[in-house]
Amino acid sequence: MTVVIAFLANILVAVAKTFAAAVTGSASLLAEAAHSWADAGNEIFLLVADRRSRRPKDGAHPLGYGREAFLWSLFAAVGVFTVGAVVSVMHGVQELFAPEPEAASSYLIGYIVLGVSALLEGTSFLQSVMQVRRGAGRTRRRPLDYVLNSSDTTLRAVFFEDFAALIGLAIAALALLLHQVTGVAAYDAAGSILIGLLLGAVAIVLINRNFRLLIGWQPGPALMDRMGRLLLAQPEIQRVTYLHLEFVGPQRVYLVAAVDIVGDSPEPRVAVALARIAREVEEDEAIETAVLTLSAPDAPDLDFGRDE
Repeated sequence: MTVVIAFLANILVAVAKTFAAAVTGSASLLAEAAHSWADAGNEIFLLVADRRSRRPKDGAHPLGYGREAFLWSLFAAVGVFTVGAVVSVMHGVQELFAPEPEAASSYLIGYIVLGVSALLEGTSFLQSVMQVRRGAGRTRRRPLDYVLNSSDTTLRAVFFEDFAALIGLAIAALALLLHQVTGVAAYDAAGSILIGLLLGAVAIVLINRNFRLLIGWQPGPALMDRMGRLLLAQPEIQRVTYLHLEFVGPQRVYLVAAVDIVGDSPEPRVAVALARIAREVEEDEAIETAVLTLSAPDAPDLDFGRDE
């Protein structure tokens, strides 16, 4: 729902900004139009990411298809950079040296479009903020930490795109106002460049996060502790000496652990018990696949006493 709302808002805003940019000849408004069209295209990538990553695991993909969300979200982040940032900066630089003729009495149209755009983008941003707060509350993390370090790449992309959109609208409004008051077109061109740099910074953050997830990002201590306590809550597990978690999809991890089983059962019974416990652990919504093995006798225990 968050992605769909963002997509519809971006389409409406992009059409309005394109019209206003054509009427006013404003470089900042054109940069904002490019920004919104890029965001609308990126939402398509995010919808594809969400749909394809939800496919159940099969023999060819025993860990599921969750990493497709990271890949398609990476494409979306690159789109922000190439379409939004590059076009905005290039057009701003061009306008510094060869400004287009100013359309008479067209500032009001620009302000109206920017105001309506802020309303639509703000609605989309509030939806993403609400989802971030729900996720942060569920995992007992701070909202900023959750949106920066969560494996939910589609939510992170929408949040930062909407945030950058609101900042970009403020820059465009200020640039348009300075142009109107001073008559100096360089302010408008500078606004376009600043919007492009803003989009570039957002794109770099999103690319970095998706790249880390694709190459195997280790979850934070809060999730490690929760998974460790989940294992120790099993009656047959006496201690955990090794725990490896790896994101294999949005909010889904691959778990590998070395555990010590209570008692001294024969090896066949231990093997059956480990397989059964792994299946039970996989019922947790955060675990895609769990693999358990026996601990070495002299391996030290892991401490899972920290709060999430």
